[in-house]
Amino acid sequence: MSFTFSELPYPYDALEPYIDARTMEIHHSRHHKTYFDKFMTAIAGKALEDQPLEQTFAKVSQHSAAVRNHGGGFYNHNLYWACMSPNGGGMPSGLLAEAINCHFGNFNDFKAEFSQAAANHFGSGFIWLSVVEGRLEISSTNNQDNPLMDVVEKQGVPILALDVWEHAYYISYQNKRPDYIDAWWHVVDWEQVQQHYLDALQGTAS
Repeated sequence: MSFTFSELPYPYDALEPYIDARTMEIHHSRHHKTYFDKFMTAIAGKALEDQPLEQTFAKVSQHSAAVRNHGGGFYNHNLYWACMSPNGGGMPSGLLAEAINCHFGNFNDFKAEFSQAAANHFGSGFIWLSVVEGRLEISSTNNQDNPLMDVVEKQGVPILALDVWEHAYYISYQNKRPDYIDAWWHVVDWEQVQQHYLDALQGTAS
């Protein structure tokens, strides 16, 4: 398996005014790229070079802190970027909307619960919507952990990721994380999230 560091699927300024271009550039070209580079160093010459990330994360407790932290940082950011789009916002539809209504009551209740988890998460980390044994569940992880890892309390297949590290929002929002969270909903790509959901149900998430 060959891991690659990809360009964003949209220009750095595509998510403005909700997420500014400078934040996107620094976040992607510096923070994300550093995670990728250090992950490549951590797995160089090891069997992990030829192993899917999901398989590595399933036994990440058996690997080094560098594999856990930098591999997580590489994967988590890939999902975060993929879940956003300049044409995002609004509400989900189709099977994903049905699942959200089933598991959370309605979209507004889901959004409120997810936002509260993000606002209340202490320190750096990610907030997730994951498929857990066929159900949708919200969870949070510290640093660069994710629900695929065997070290987290709530394991599952993540389909939506929100980065709440300060470098994801500080230029525009400073310490006002709730304002960043409110803005982020305007760029969520629900079509892509639904595809992640369908893949997870089929056991083909990547």
